[in-house]
Amino acid sequence: MSAITLSNLGKSFGARTLFEGVSLHLEPGNRYGLVGANGSGKTTLLRILSGLEQPTEGTVGMQKGARLGVLRQDRFLDEESPIADLAMQGDDVVYKALVDHDRLSHEGKVEQAAALEDVLRLYDGWALRARAGQVLEGLGVETKYHDRPIKTLSGGFKLRVLLAQVLLGRPDLLMLDEPTNHLDIVSIRWLEKFLASYPGCAVVVSHDQRFLDNVATHVLDVDFETITLYHGGYSAFEVEKVLQMERKQMEVERTEELVAQKMAFVERFRAKATKARQAQSRLKQVEKIEIEEVKATSRREPRIKLVPARPSGRDVLRAEGLSKRYGEKRVLTGVSLTLRRGERLGVIGANGLGKSTLLRILAGRLEADAGEAVWGHEVSLGYFPQDHKELFPEPKKTVLDYLWDLCPLEPTSSVRGQLGAVLFSGEDVEKKVESLSGGEAARLLFARLSALKPNVLLLDEPTNHLDLESVRALASAVKAFEGTTIFVSHNRWFVSELATRILEIKPDGVVDFPGGYEDYLARLGDDHLDASVALRQAKQKTAEEPSGPSPDWEEQKRRRNRAKVLRDKSEKLQVSIEKKEARQKAIAAGWYEEGFFEKTPADEVKRLQDEEQALGKELEGLLAEWEAVETELSTLADT
Repeated sequence: MSAITLSNLGKSFGARTLFEGVSLHLEPGNRYGLVGANGSGKTTLLRILSGLEQPTEGTVGMQKGARLGVLRQDRFLDEESPIADLAMQGDDVVYKALVDHDRLSHEGKVEQAAALEDVLRLYDGWALRARAGQVLEGLGVETKYHDRPIKTLSGGFKLRVLLAQVLLGRPDLLMLDEPTNHLDIVSIRWLEKFLASYPGCAVVVSHDQRFLDNVATHVLDVDFETITLYHGGYSAFEVEKVLQMERKQMEVERTEELVAQKMAFVERFRAKATKARQAQSRLKQVEKIEIEEVKATSRREPRIKLVPARPSGRDVLRAEGLSKRYGEKRVLTGVSLTLRRGERLGVIGANGLGKSTLLRILAGRLEADAGEAVWGHEVSLGYFPQDHKELFPEPKKTVLDYLWDLCPLEPTSSVRGQLGAVLFSGEDVEKKVESLSGGEAARLLFARLSALKPNVLLLDEPTNHLDLESVRALASAVKAFEGTTIFVSHNRWFVSELATRILEIKPDGVVDFPGGYEDYLARLGDDHLDASVALRQAKQKTAEEPSGPSPDWEEQKRRRNRAKVLRDKSEKLQVSIEKKEARQKAIAAGWYEEGFFEKTPADEVKRLQDEEQALGKELEGLLAEWEAVETELSTLADT
């Protein structure tokens, strides 16, 4: 297995610098989550590492002959080739040996065919088809399709075949750009398990926080025109980055204060003959002091505000027996549900089972074959489609005109302000909607929802194409939304953060669960969807089915609302604990720095000792509070 060495690497486009002066050593056995704002240079770095693009400066080094696996979503596929064969082509050496062996055997060239058997034995070539089948199955491409031509699959499933091709290639180095795009929750979990056992060096771009936490051993953060390496998953990175920025800011402030003190002395005494030499000495000291420039972050978080124009009635939706089929394929069968004001229903399940179809029926954009959906009193709908083009009927329109058409009585400044909130400023508002990137189009649709002021949101995969900052902003906006939300998502952090109720669509029907995502997984007693469930189950006693009648809806709702409050509190406590523990470790690490006590003033040492002692007491209190919250959560889960 090969490592990757970056030496003084830099990349610029004209006057714009993405990153510069990057020197890193990426080791085999590690999985690096590559994060940063959209447009910060993540994909560019992957292309440089893959040899598809040249850096502006510096070099990339890796072992000669290292096998590189690169997920390229623009790769050409022969539409007539069988799916399994395309996947097997990822292991080109073995696949070619198999094809040649079959051809030579068929032609009666026994000796030449036998010569290839050494290659096939060396690389376990006879098992390649079986391996391809396992990987395709894991990625949600069913066995019955494996011998069919690739053209029979949708675009999303074709990308799964490309991913299978990369994973089957026995790569020493793995470069994956948004591999979870077009994967459902089950397939994402399979990919996590695959990567966890991968022995090589993997660099993965993803905007799925839970995926990064489950996969990454390190994080590469593209920000401040450089790339910084952090140890641990995404959650640990977030805490450490904040602490690093606080430390850097404190250092700058201390240096500026020192300079100010010396310059004050200079200004006060430079005219006095008795102090002139000292003033000149201090001036020279100031000239030697360098104040590090703190560059601006490339991270930008949109301000999404969703406020209903008026509330809906208490009973929002009654759907009965909704069914839909496309030709011979039935995607929905007898789906029934009722929804009340304020609920956030997370719709999950494997791809191809009708989640988007259900939302399109509820949005009135598709007619059901059977059943009906009746919306309640004063309901106004706001729809966010998975295919953004569905709401861009006039692609030549500018961003400004698109939004202005929705609120024609608003002054230009107001419309520009709404666009500025979702990161369209200056000349950006004159862009044609047809030229927008996926993330830009999504942000424009959030502005559309803000302008329409609906009291019911129908969101179909709203986090696709969003960077992590935008995902967070959207989650906060939907949480604060006082209406009702139905959303489809494969982003487990997003589902876990928002859902107060889960509707899982399965091949044999639906499961309507009156609780959040974590509760649903815990009740299933199954961790196939998420690694964190195993940890949660270890903290809980084995649940026993109650012997009496099941609680009524209002009692279930009260319990799940209380559980949601407790989970939010638990998460905030854990963040506080992690921050204080990190600060405590940083202080402790300082004690062991060479010359620390010699170069640190006594009052600063005393201040750090007091802070360390105070942190210890605060942590005791926070841990006790967290244990009490977890105990109550366990009690709620067991009842």
